[in-house]
Amino acid sequence: MKKLTIIAILTATALFGAKPVEIGEKFQDSSKCKTCHIHIVKEWEHSWHSKSHYENNEYFQATTDYVSKKTRKSLSGVQVQCATCHNPRISVTSTDMEHEILAVMGFDKDSEVKKALESDAISEGINCVVCHNIGAIHSDKDESVRGINRIEWTKSGVMVGPYDDANSPYHKVEHRDYMDTDPNKLCFVCHANDRSVSDFVFVDMQKEYANSDKLCVDCHMGSKKQGVAATLRIDNGKARTREIRGHAFPGAHTDSMWEGALDLKVEQKKKEVFVSILNPNPHNIPSGFGSREIIAEFVFKNGYEVLETKSISLTTYYKDKRGKATIPHLAVSSSEDLSVPAKGKRVLKAPTQRGADRVEVTLYFRLVNDEVHSLLELSQPIWSQKFFITSKSISLR
Repeated sequence: MKKLTIIAILTATALFGAKPVEIGEKFQDSSKCKTCHIHIVKEWEHSWHSKSHYENNEYFQATTDYVSKKTRKSLSGVQVQCATCHNPRISVTSTDMEHEILAVMGFDKDSEVKKALESDAISEGINCVVCHNIGAIHSDKDESVRGINRIEWTKSGVMVGPYDDANSPYHKVEHRDYMDTDPNKLCFVCHANDRSVSDFVFVDMQKEYANSDKLCVDCHMGSKKQGVAATLRIDNGKARTREIRGHAFPGAHTDSMWEGALDLKVEQKKKEVFVSILNPNPHNIPSGFGSREIIAEFVFKNGYEVLETKSISLTTYYKDKRGKATIPHLAVSSSEDLSVPAKGKRVLKAPTQRGADRVEVTLYFRLVNDEVHSLLELSQPIWSQKFFITSKSISLR
């Protein structure tokens, strides 16, 4: 009886942070949106935004599990922390020591935290009611404040978008100018500075974009095209034609995004081959998350015979507080940043091979370098796949 009393007190005193606006059952999943926005929803279904949930993304799941294991924090506590960006519609936004005690004792199965993590309202990760339910973005907050802590939600059933003349019989519609004029503001709610549990910034895409006038959506949603955002026949009996962008959100996981993403200049200087990797993009490459990798492969040939193959890796390695190899989210320090700067270049060099009359240089991208791939014990092929970027060859003298 005494134990039950203690548990009851802990449950009653646990603090779960500011509770966001609840999502009405009608709007909890994207299936309801298909009625009017079927082509947009179908595009989104194949995006990595739809894989933002713990159950749908091996890398996210493995990282969360690893952080829980190494920090000795409950898995549910880490999941809530990560939900700040991965599942921002979660109904519990923080946990405390009382929750950790309950979790360790195994008494958290019916807790508010568990119910929040298992709710259908967040099972789709970054879905329609994440981006289109944001009422205000507080860009004036400290740059460390991200995700759910940087925004205010609209009331359930109020959808926001870029059109000032939009209307629907199924939900209220409000215009948000930034969605068209400054969409980076929305992207950087989450895709900005990534910090480890020790507050070490391991990627800061927002700063990389500081001197660029190109928008995130220009590449990751595509150029505007004439189309139909909603199939409702509200324009003289027809669906209204608008300028719209895609919602597949292609990015680092997409083959087609990599082909031609970087340019190469290869030249010989005395007994060395110099390779200039040119980055025309408005952010560093690789970027987005730590441990991504560019591989420059040099193949020296004599005619058709391969004499030697060399590889140079452009990636970042991370150390924990004990100086051991770790993942970015647990790092306190990192190796030198070898990414190719936005709108800049990086020069590599390799000695020529005796007898070679030609060298072929090929650039590849990998989502995860070997070190983190091994630490997280990733099994799905995509995490070791080499995405082709570009290739160039020159004759040697």
